[in-house]
Amino acid sequence: MTEATPVITIDGPSGSGKGTVSARVAKTLGWHVLDSGALYRLAAYAARKSGIDFKNQPQLSEIARNLRVRFEQGRIFLEDEDVSLSIRTEQAGNDASRVAAMPEVRAALLDWQREAAVAPGLIADGRDMGTTVFPRAPLKVFLTASAEERAKRRYKQLKEKGIKSKISDLAVEIRERDERDRSRAASPLVPAGDAMVIDSTAFSIEQVVDQILQAAQERGLAKP
Repeated sequence: MTEATPVITIDGPSGSGKGTVSARVAKTLGWHVLDSGALYRLAAYAARKSGIDFKNQPQLSEIARNLRVRFEQGRIFLEDEDVSLSIRTEQAGNDASRVAAMPEVRAALLDWQREAAVAPGLIADGRDMGTTVFPRAPLKVFLTASAEERAKRRYKQLKEKGIKSKISDLAVEIRERDERDRSRAASPLVPAGDAMVIDSTAFSIEQVVDQILQAAQERGLAKP
């Protein structure tokens, strides 16, 4: 990352709409996108596939440090395996939350994430982008929504993929992940002190995107 490379961080809990919002803001600005959550999902998926104990932090950090990943036309490949769908399951998400709580794993992925900040700019989607990875970003957003609303959104996503689930079960899992992410010692899920906090419960994706683009214009990161 250089001072000349603008970064907009979009942090928030699972199901807050970070991924969709980040993609649309990036498309409008013509910038790159960093889906940091995918990295933790990839590390967790690789660890489970290798049979590594999720309590073995040194081995997990080694897996994270040596990930062989390719992002091609919206698909994600771990070595030669297309894992685009495999890392988006509920188990993968919960595994990622466990792995992300480990300081050694987070340290192993930190440089990889920072190297994603290249011209013309980067939209960094995650949970600690504004607090730890890009603390000097000129615009930091913290996107949230009620657990109930996030469960409904997740249910809709899974239904569209043909995956059966229950909103009540998803709400419980979301609250558990929130607690795990907020209480971890390494880079807990909290808004940066200078973050723009948006509660998207009652907003559409378009309304949230418009708010962020307006803030970007006010900071000179985007043209009116």
